[in-house]
Amino acid sequence: MIHTFKPSRYYNTIGWHEPALLIHDGDTVITSCVCAAGMDEHEKTITQRPNPMSGPFYIEGAQPGDTLAVTFDRITPNRPFGWTRNVLAQNVVDPDYVHRLPDRSAGVGRWQADVAAGTATLVSPETKLGTLSLPLNPMVGCFGVAPALGQAISTATSAEHGGNMDYNGFVAGVTVYFAVNAPGALFHLGDVHAVQGDGEISGTGIEISSEIQFTVRVLKDTHNIWPRGENVDYIFTCGNARPLDQALQHATTEMSRWLMADYGLDGVAVGLLMGQAVKYEIGNVFDPAYTVVCKMPKKILAQFTH
Repeated sequence: MIHTFKPSRYYNTIGWHEPALLIHDGDTVITSCVCAAGMDEHEKTITQRPNPMSGPFYIEGAQPGDTLAVTFDRITPNRPFGWTRNVLAQNVVDPDYVHRLPDRSAGVGRWQADVAAGTATLVSPETKLGTLSLPLNPMVGCFGVAPALGQAISTATSAEHGGNMDYNGFVAGVTVYFAVNAPGALFHLGDVHAVQGDGEISGTGIEISSEIQFTVRVLKDTHNIWPRGENVDYIFTCGNARPLDQALQHATTEMSRWLMADYGLDGVAVGLLMGQAVKYEIGNVFDPAYTVVCKMPKKILAQFTH
């Protein structure tokens, strides 16, 4: 079944909130999300920041011990302008360089998003960049399921449940897998970026409101801990923590678990494979918890999974 849902309430935490819509295994939802600052498709501020979430969506039959699979079918900016911070975050440069950074309160950048042309073009401020044009790559920055133990966790950060991971690989066509912690899973999403570089090193992507279409599946009796995902070319895992090496450890451990449980590899085989074939990407190094993504090429897995 396909549901069209217009949010009337938003949350700045991902948690055990009252469901906004009940859906079933295999259903598809078409919904909208405001931008990270709470502005809708008309650039009107309708809710408070940070990263207001649409939902939560209650998936009938999803129970703790299951996995919720969410496929992003389509992510489409629904207004012509997005915004960015203009200055690098202080924590991504050397400490003795911080004093050379401009004041972060000195305004925001404004970008025109042209969905038909597939571009985002810098409108202001005026710099040597001129009207810099970048290819659109709409991604979902913050989403996930309700955390364990009745918690509600700020959309400023991330953990095992997902959250504000800001990984620019969360685009249309990707499927993400979450361990279910609450009856119905209680899936939340929002914070779309029209474009974002690796690491979210200025603290934003091009923040924009959007329309999103996603499809859910409930996988019974599965055992992932950290978020997993896949696209055409890779399977991947996400570790969310600070410091950065702890996030890498979580992502690496989750990939090892996945390869052993689903691909039949023992510890030696995992070490041989991951040691030579794994790839890493940084989701963000700005938020309270950093995100590291551990990727394994499917073309390599195909050599022993025929």
